Amino acid sequence: MSEEIDHRRRSLLGAAAVTLAAEFGIIGAAEAQSGKPTQVPGIKPGTHTSFAALKQIDAGVLNVSYAEDGPPNGPPVLLLHGWPYDIYTYVDVAPLLATAGYRVIVPYLRGYGPTRFLAPEIPRNGQPSAIANDMIALMDALKIERAILGGCDWGARTANIIAALWPERSKAMVSVSGYLIGSQEANKAPLPPQAEYQWWYQYYFATERGALGYDKYRRDFAKLIWQIASPKWEFDETTFARTAAAFDNPDHVDITIHNYRWRLGLADGERKFDEIEKKLAQSPPITVPTLTMEGDANGAPHPDPSVYAKRFTGKYEHRNVAGGIGHNLPQEAPQAFAQAVIDVEQG
Repeated sequence: MSEEIDHRRRSLLGAAAVTLAAEFGIIGAAEAQSGKPTQVPGIKPGTHTSFAALKQIDAGVLNVSYAEDGPPNGPPVLLLHGWPYDIYTYVDVAPLLATAGYRVIVPYLRGYGPTRFLAPEIPRNGQPSAIANDMIALMDALKIERAILGGCDWGARTANIIAALWPERSKAMVSVSGYLIGSQEANKAPLPPQAEYQWWYQYYFATERGALGYDKYRRDFAKLIWQIASPKWEFDETTFARTAAAFDNPDHVDITIHNYRWRLGLADGERKFDEIEKKLAQSPPITVPTLTMEGDANGAPHPDPSVYAKRFTGKYEHRNVAGGIGHNLPQEAPQAFAQAVIDVEQG
């Protein structure tokens, strides 16, 4: 009788320990470290409105502002935002991954939020290879040898470049809208009229009127892009305002305009990136394990997965996310994105 009571007591204590472990992320951390399957819990988008911690560090030509969450010895995850978005793209993703035991780093890219150039003479260059180089410098500054990369929009392109050219720095990658590496040479080819129409803002930015207009109406402009790119995302004014504050960065307009003018060959890049650009112009394959994602209501220009699947020569999977999910997939479907990160890392 006493043995049965003791067995029941140990069972109850064990169940309580499991509950506490799950609550404090111990189970998730153990599973993430051991490679066992981890299931991300359900979460309502917009549950979180801030990050665990914001930090600053000198890295390359920047003083980078970044959010960090999770144990410092956990597998590092570098999450990269796009335009016109900011680190709040991952405000719900970061705590999910942190609870699962990952060290999550979410930097403001050059031209966003508190991130600043270290010297006034540094070119305000929005060239994709320059942004990728920033992230390698950030990893070096944080002493991160290899990271799982996750990205959306410009962030996906940046992750693609790192995975393609520095595969030794990338353990795996999650990329919204797939393979986004391009080049000035490739961009010379005209598209069908309907496709060109989707890039209307690119041509607007090619004009001085466009640069002045974006500077004057940057918040109105960003909100319009959000509405077009995610037509079914019912974000509120508070959610938008949290991100829009990042556009007050003094270099934001210059970086944005340069990026789109560079794509069309209307602005020069920095010569130090010429060799990188030559490699990128060859559409290099991505060999690291990759999971690409697409929302079912993405209103922004994006390729069909069948077009880019062959660019991923390592372990590869594509997932479509239903439910009216638009271009800003990590913020609109954080559970699906966090699950993708865990799944691609565990292989």
